[in-house]
Amino acid sequence: MEGNFGGGYDGVGENRGLSDDQPSNPFAGARRQCFTGTPRKAVRVRHEPVLAGRAIIRNFKAKTKLLDMTVEIEKGNRVCEIDFLPIVRSGAWADIGFRKTMEDAYICCDNFMQVYGTKTFGEPSAFYGVFDGHGGKHAADFARSNLPRFLLDDEDFPGEIQRAVASAFLQTDIAFAEACSVNSSLASGTTALAALVVGSSLVVANAGDCRAVLCRRGKAIELSHDHKPDCSSERKRIESLGGHVYDGYLNGQLNVARAIGDWHMDGMKDPDGVGPLIADPEVTRMRLTEDDEFLILGCDGIWDVFLSQNAVDFARRKLQEHNDPPTCCKELVDEALKRKSCDNLSVVLVCFQTKPPPILTARRPLVHSIISAKGRKELQSFLD
Repeated sequence: MEGNFGGGYDGVGENRGLSDDQPSNPFAGARRQCFTGTPRKAVRVRHEPVLAGRAIIRNFKAKTKLLDMTVEIEKGNRVCEIDFLPIVRSGAWADIGFRKTMEDAYICCDNFMQVYGTKTFGEPSAFYGVFDGHGGKHAADFARSNLPRFLLDDEDFPGEIQRAVASAFLQTDIAFAEACSVNSSLASGTTALAALVVGSSLVVANAGDCRAVLCRRGKAIELSHDHKPDCSSERKRIESLGGHVYDGYLNGQLNVARAIGDWHMDGMKDPDGVGPLIADPEVTRMRLTEDDEFLILGCDGIWDVFLSQNAVDFARRKLQEHNDPPTCCKELVDEALKRKSCDNLSVVLVCFQTKPPPILTARRPLVHSIISAKGRKELQSFLD
């Protein structure tokens, strides 16, 4: 039995049964799962962050800097900044793929403040996230349920939205450490990618190897970096904090350099926040314009078989055909399966316009022939 899917909904993709009282069962029904309807109330963590955790967050806020690419994107947008206000609509799809268990989770919420919040600020307000778990699904479920609440409860939100988003990642990580100390069976980790739309602003935060790609008039613009251990900047940071990279793996154990959770793994994280594995996200902020068509958030299983431009081209064609984000997400996942992606697959697609992407027609450049008329005739005959 295949899961239902619809467009423009406020949903929490959980890859679990529809009752909170039921145990998780990724094999219930078909492999493909997509959830719609009224999302469950997020689970609040009752544990207050430990003192060391609070110090980490305070220090993080003091030293947080914008990602370099943020400034470049903002500058590029100033030329076409004309009071554009996006009309968000979205879809999501998840598939267990060829794995035995499903460890991914996602959030797809077009009305963030209505569903989660008490604060009021610009419209629209929307929140999206993809969480790619490893070593179990508990960290992914925990991050999905708690990250939005930590964001809304932050004193810097929405005034200093980038710092608040980054702080929410750290608070989620610390709260999960405390939850694991109470119940060791929760021990696991997850990468986390979140996107927040507030008015005409788009904020993307990433810790791990999920990826956010914006389509701007058909061109793919990557709004996140893949945090792999063998990336030069990540390797330098890891080695400076006492870790090492072996065969592309952090300390020979983990193939990501940033993640929420994994507190149970020796030599990875430190209560003082100085271990080689960190939950600090890179945060990008930009102003949306009428040239921005949609945003793709995908786990690494998608990007194992799609180049960023390739995924944008594929999604763009599908949206031109039916203009339905959830259907487009399912088609992206199905295509990834055809291309033999071996991981769990989760993708969220957010459109910023009500109309499908326009068909772009570029002027054909003038071509100066360097072949004689006789040569062209012989070449055409050969091709025929």
